[in-house]
Amino acid sequence: MKLSPKIKKIWKEAVKAQKFAYAPYSKFKVGAAFSSDGKIFAGCNVENASYGATICAERGAVLKALSEGHQKIEDLVVVTPTKKGAPPCALCLQVLSEFADPHLKIWIATSKAIHSQIRLKDLLTVPFLKKDLKNKTQ
Repeated sequence: MKLSPKIKKIWKEAVKAQKFAYAPYSKFKVGAAFSSDGKIFAGCNVENASYGATICAERGAVLKALSEGHQKIEDLVVVTPTKKGAPPCALCLQVLSEFADPHLKIWIATSKAIHSQIRLKDLLTVPFLKKDLKNKTQ
């Protein structure tokens, strides 16, 4: 798979973030990174003994970008410890749909290579969006 220099740079940041993951329970360390207005934001998963308070790498990167005034997500790379990589979880996909175009490219990777690419709309076919709040019956 031929990758642009931009995607390679984002992937390297996701690999770097994966090293900082706090995953004492699952041992499943994840790193994620994306570009927004020419800047790269990265995050890692941070587990919690209550499990429900765990923050995924993708959402960590989104929160980091938002805290710096960036709301646009482009070219997300997710790095997992699986053999061929793994996509974001459903909760992360829903959060991504709030800030990304449905055609967002999500690059599935490991620390060794990027293995595939899929679009957000193909992983989350029916997101709940702001417009859905206007369609309430009461």
